[in-house]
Amino acid sequence: MTRCAACGASGLVAHLTVAGDAGPDGLIPTTDRFGTALADIVRCPRCEHQQVEPMPTGAELGEAYADAASEDYVEEEAGQRETARRALARIERHVPQRGALLDLGCWVGFLLAEAGGRGWAAVGVEPSAFASAYARDRLGLDVRTDDLFTAPLPAHAFDAVVLGDVIEHLPDPGAALERVAGLLRPNAIAWFALPDAGSAVARRLGARWWSVIPTHVQYFTRGSITTLLERHGWTVLDIGTAPKAFSVRYYLERVGGYSPPVARALVRGARTARVADRMWAPDFRDRMAVIARAPSAR
Repeated sequence: MTRCAACGASGLVAHLTVAGDAGPDGLIPTTDRFGTALADIVRCPRCEHQQVEPMPTGAELGEAYADAASEDYVEEEAGQRETARRALARIERHVPQRGALLDLGCWVGFLLAEAGGRGWAAVGVEPSAFASAYARDRLGLDVRTDDLFTAPLPAHAFDAVVLGDVIEHLPDPGAALERVAGLLRPNAIAWFALPDAGSAVARRLGARWWSVIPTHVQYFTRGSITTLLERHGWTVLDIGTAPKAFSVRYYLERVGGYSPPVARALVRGARTARVADRMWAPDFRDRMAVIARAPSAR
């Protein structure tokens, strides 16, 4: 019997018919395959959490993520670093000193690079061979090519753990929380960034919401992520929106997921107006950041 990944309830109901495949690029962090997931999405009547059904196994997803490769975020380095600085500023409000920081699912490592520059001793784990090699070879970072469940990491050694756009990719997010709790020192925190399926934008767009994509297998609301955390003994300290900074061109190109001709016209217009390369961080209020303290860290 399938149970809700957030609250554990049974009786999930059909919600969105979106089953498809990952496409030729595989499970990469950027895509315009909006409205397509690896399976249809069901909803929990108790806590409103949503998840794909059937759920792919961790082994199936792990193999796909190991092969993931994309230059999109590399080309958007300026915006990625600005987004990282904003995240770190929020983390630092809850951590008395800048000690050891672990980024699980760090991709090419821009947050780690920014953290190191702010005085953190930063370590990353990334399953993608492409992304982890970029972080090591191009940025000189300490990034291990591994999975958050299997990476050999010291227990209770970190003052902050970052899971930016990670938990929505996991078949068993509760197990991930247990793993992360064992990595944190007393009074340490974890920072999560993830799409908000309860946002006005998500509700209005439904199956056409830009966060309904093949890489996402969990669709949390503010309520259901809080339920999941509290169910595993965590304490939510802060929750708010978390817009991402990209170039104007990048955002306009994403319109291609709805209409390629319109996207091309918008990009041409932005180039003519000489704003295509400007950094832009619109807050659609459909991506949230959560800071929480683990049970072992209270």
